[in-house]
Amino acid sequence: MSNNVTPHIVRVTRLTRLLFHILSGVMQSIAYPFFPYPTQNRMMKNWARGILKILNIRLHCTGKLPNQSTQQALFVANHVSWLDICLVMAVSPTQFVAKSEIRNWPVVGFLCRRVGTLFIERAKRRDTMRINQKISNVLMSGERVCIFPEGGTSDGTQTRHFHSSLLQSAINTDALLFPIAIRYLDKTGAPCTDAAYTDLSLMTSLQKILRQPHIEAVINCNQPICSTGRNRRELARLCEEIIAGHLSQPVYHNESEKPSYLPNA
Repeated sequence: MSNNVTPHIVRVTRLTRLLFHILSGVMQSIAYPFFPYPTQNRMMKNWARGILKILNIRLHCTGKLPNQSTQQALFVANHVSWLDICLVMAVSPTQFVAKSEIRNWPVVGFLCRRVGTLFIERAKRRDTMRINQKISNVLMSGERVCIFPEGGTSDGTQTRHFHSSLLQSAINTDALLFPIAIRYLDKTGAPCTDAAYTDLSLMTSLQKILRQPHIEAVINCNQPICSTGRNRRELARLCEEIIAGHLSQPVYHNESEKPSYLPNA
């Protein structure tokens, strides 16, 4: 058997451990909303790190994350995989914005609802105003929010166009934007496209990840951007350029400014 593929017995063992870990997350999530904020943060971080450990994903974090005293911190990240959420939670617990369809997914939807995920109706342009207000409320309460302004995942080799619609919340609250660059590498140091979640089912994606002996996940938190005095398109371009530059990828320019999470025509 190739050394580049995890043995079947190891994959089965990882999958079994993962299922038990998810079950423990479901049980914890029942009581999660009733715990104080610091306890919630600790629970979220430990659970996310557990996922990464089981899947043998080695997390490397560079740059400086905002400390607990930093108010109105909005994370803006490129989007490669469903693993991105685990990476961010493992280093700095936060709330996420997700498409409304996830709300009804088995198990995953329940977990997302319990931890306060903000769901957006991507087919409704008017829902952007509502979700911006929701994000603003969370930021003003002192909690973090993470958005993926590409509106979908890429294979990790190209940063896609950053939509600006959800960045109105940063302007409304004078928030600091923290551009986060995410990438996955295989054992040779090359981009690990098996970690990407594009045009495939969640189970197929999981099977590809389980086949990898290990994955190096690198998350870089860049210097914050002050939103005061800037418009949302300017903020989107700044974040896009910073993240693409850190990943050594060309900047993808697109004049279209459709709200985040809206499908292409």
